Amino acid sequence: MGDDGAVIVDLSNYELVWPTSLFVSEGERILRTKGSRSSREDRVEWLLTEALVGSTAVADFQEVEALHSGWGSTREGRYRGDTREDWFSELISRASEIRPALAPRPYWPQRHGRSLSADDSTARDGRRDFARIIADFSDNGYLVEQFGEECVDGPDDLPDASALIERRLGIPGLWPLAPTTWDEDTFYGLIEVFHDLVSRPRLRSFHSYGGCGWHHSEFHNGPARILYRAKINELLREAGAAYELAAEGEDLGRLVAVTDDARRQLVHRVLNDSPPAITTRVRHAIALFRARDASLESKRSAIVAAVGILEERRALIREDLGKPDDGALFEIANRFDLRHRRADQLANYNDAFLDWTFWWYLATVELTNKLIEAAEPPKAGTASEPPF
Repeated sequence: MGDDGAVIVDLSNYELVWPTSLFVSEGERILRTKGSRSSREDRVEWLLTEALVGSTAVADFQEVEALHSGWGSTREGRYRGDTREDWFSELISRASEIRPALAPRPYWPQRHGRSLSADDSTARDGRRDFARIIADFSDNGYLVEQFGEECVDGPDDLPDASALIERRLGIPGLWPLAPTTWDEDTFYGLIEVFHDLVSRPRLRSFHSYGGCGWHHSEFHNGPARILYRAKINELLREAGAAYELAAEGEDLGRLVAVTDDARRQLVHRVLNDSPPAITTRVRHAIALFRARDASLESKRSAIVAAVGILEERRALIREDLGKPDDGALFEIANRFDLRHRRADQLANYNDAFLDWTFWWYLATVELTNKLIEAAEPPKAGTASEPPF
């Protein structure tokens, strides 16, 4: 504790296995939660157990001197730093300083080229690692809301997990997971299915009777899916896959083609900044184009959808560019075999041309969004932006 009574949290021994923003949002939620001291401290310990490597942070939290005042006490004369709440509040406020957990440096066999096992082809494509990730989620209660949880005092007829997955994916016998039996479509299908199944328990309690163990409650799928996407996308990158789980849009939680950061940010801006009148079409166009199994026809349809939005905004474009310059934006769509499909259109072009065309038109949709926003009068009661 500092001279002014403030808590000094030593972050040097902590490593964060969660995305920082997720750790902060769940931590801030605990700080806002009403309830008993023991309940709030249980939530903190569970979050620290999940989000940080090892048990060091939990031990530090438990060792905080509470001076008999407990969590959030307003005891007269209490200085800041008396309680575990103060320690945890500081930890959350300084979360950006916690270093991310990294894979251990190579050990002797890896450094000397002896790390490959006889059946390493399965490990390299990520299937076994995926099964391990799902096992970790299951151990932490993330599948309890869907699959149920065994208890010595509870019912014996838990939901049939294999049947639940079969109803979604149409393939029987997939639970328990057996990664060596999956073809590529089954593997990718399971990745998408479990995105929709996971749900984070924000509270757990220990049931000691009969050695029953931990029970989980207060489920929420939002933080679970953020964490799931982070772990699975890291796995896919390491496996060299050309796909990732979409974090937003109509295809949220579905595998889409990987793009560079600039295009990913463009998608984010267009999805979030488009007026309500075109949001559904924008979301559909993006989902069509970046789907894992997108065909050439799907990509053409995505381009047509983007061009259709621009056609509706042609007066706005003409106002800024002037006639006939506004027509230049539509030359590609009109002269190439994209939407009208006339005999005089150019059809003999490389498929990569479709990628360039889509991203160009999507960026133009963003441009017109900005033109519309700039033309709107400022809302009443809002101060105008300073000129610098």
